[in-house]
Amino acid sequence: MTSAPLNSRPFAFDTEFDGFGSIVTPSAFRPSKRAYMPAEVEALVAQARFEAREAALAEADSLQAMAVVEVGRAMAAAIPTLAQVAQQHREHSAGLALAAARVIAASALDRYPEGPLRAALESLGQEIDASPRLVIRAGALDDTARARIEAVCTDAGFSGLVSFREEPGLPTAAFQLEWADGRAEFDPAAAAARVNDVLNAALASEGGHAENVSVGGSL
Repeated sequence: MTSAPLNSRPFAFDTEFDGFGSIVTPSAFRPSKRAYMPAEVEALVAQARFEAREAALAEADSLQAMAVVEVGRAMAAAIPTLAQVAQQHREHSAGLALAAARVIAASALDRYPEGPLRAALESLGQEIDASPRLVIRAGALDDTARARIEAVCTDAGFSGLVSFREEPGLPTAAFQLEWADGRAEFDPAAAAARVNDVLNAALASEGGHAENVSVGGSL
């Protein structure tokens, strides 16, 4: 028994003729073209290149769109972490600046302990000018410092009596002022604590956790 070739095609009469021999239904069989002219080859190659280019561009556009989506997802996932890092950076920077300010302020107060008192007297000039007496409680002030403070009171318009009361328990640059209808005080440690509270409140507000902090107190 002889087997037919694998690429063989059974012969079939699929063309229909009428009684006069005219073709009614032509055959659907078309023989495969096995030879091409050079111009036809070039046209087929050009068409294949065009189709390959279009397919590559479409695939590239699809990959680009998927990459953009993935980048968006990655950015959305990273935003909370980035916000936390930025908040920590602000907090560390503010803490470093505050620590440096404390060192500078402590050095300045050690060198000029009467500085805050002079500034307070200058700002309170209108409130104390009509008082007959001003009591100043502070730590150890030498005669030179007292003379400078009395000069500040005079320049501020105060013409009453200035009385100094030495308070050894007060820290450097701290003071208490008492006049007829008012008083004021300054404590460097308390002032630093209020600044720290205000700074923490501002940082918390930037981080979305604002807290109301009262910054009351004297000078």
